[in-house]
Amino acid sequence: MSETTEGQGWATAKTLAEALPYIQIYDRETVVIKYGGHAMGEEQVAKLFAADVVLLKMLGLHPVVVHGGGPQISAMLERAGVKSTFVDGLRVTDAATMEVAEMVLSGAINKEIASWITQAGAEAKVRGVGLSGKDARLITVEKVTRTKKDPDSQIEKVVDLGFVGEPKAIDTTLLEALIHAEDDYIPVVAPIGVSEKGETYNVNADTVAGALAGALGAKRMLLLTDVAGVLDANGELMRQLTVGEARQAIADGVATGGMIPKLETAIAAVEAGVEAVVILDGRRPHAMLVELFTEHGAGTLICR
Repeated sequence: MSETTEGQGWATAKTLAEALPYIQIYDRETVVIKYGGHAMGEEQVAKLFAADVVLLKMLGLHPVVVHGGGPQISAMLERAGVKSTFVDGLRVTDAATMEVAEMVLSGAINKEIASWITQAGAEAKVRGVGLSGKDARLITVEKVTRTKKDPDSQIEKVVDLGFVGEPKAIDTTLLEALIHAEDDYIPVVAPIGVSEKGETYNVNADTVAGALAGALGAKRMLLLTDVAGVLDANGELMRQLTVGEARQAIADGVATGGMIPKLETAIAAVEAGVEAVVILDGRRPHAMLVELFTEHGAGTLICR
C-alpha cells in the first residue's frame, strides 16, 4: 500500500470520527429532501444522490425524498403534442396536461429514483419505495386560486390554473409505517395530490416537501436546487437566516426570481414545526453530507 493511499485512509477515518457528534444529533430523526432541478437530469449525479440518501439511512436518519420534474414534463408534453398555456409564468394544467404530468412524475421519474436508491443500497437491503400523494390519501389538496389585476380596469380577476392544487391535509400513516418498519425503506414521493372528490392535481414539489416535513415533524428539510443558496446583494452566500431575516430578504429584493418561492416554502415549513430548512446546491456531489455532518455546512440555513 502506497503512502498516499495510507494517508487517504487515515484522512477518511479522521473525517468519520469528526462526524460522530453530528451523526448523534440526527440519530432517528426525519430529514425531508426536495430533489429537483438539473441535478435530477444527469444520471451520474442522480446515482451519487441515491448513494448519499442510502448513507443517511445507514447512519440512523430517516430520509424522505420528494422530487419535482418540470423540465421532464415540458419535454414529454412537447413529444405528446400537448400545447401548454401560461398565465403569469404559471402553467395551466388542463386534463390532457395533467395526464402527461402524472405519467412523468409518478411513472418515469418516481420509479427511477426509487430504483437508484434500491441499487445503491442493495448490499444492506436499503430499498426505495415510490409513492405519490394519491397513495393512501397521503396528500389531500384543494384547487389553487390565483388572481391578477386587469391592467385597464384595475379589477382583480380570478385566474383558473386548472388542475393545480395545494396541500390541505397530509396523512402520514403510510410514510410513518415505511420510516419505522423493521426493514430499511426510503419513501420517494411524487408531487401529485388528490381532491376530496378524488380528482388528480399537480402540486408544486417544494410545497409538498414543506407540507410533509411539517406533518412529519422533520428535524431538517433540505431544498436541493441549482444555486449555492441565498446570495446577498454582493453575491456572497448568506449562511444563516432567521424567518424574519428571510422575509426581509424578500421585501428588500435581495432574494429574486425562483429564490422567493423557495424562501416562502422554508418559512412555512419552519412555522409548521420543522427545526430548520437548508437551501443548497444539489449539483455538488455530497452536498447533503457536508451540510448535515460537518461544522461548515453547505448552503443557507433558515431557522426560527
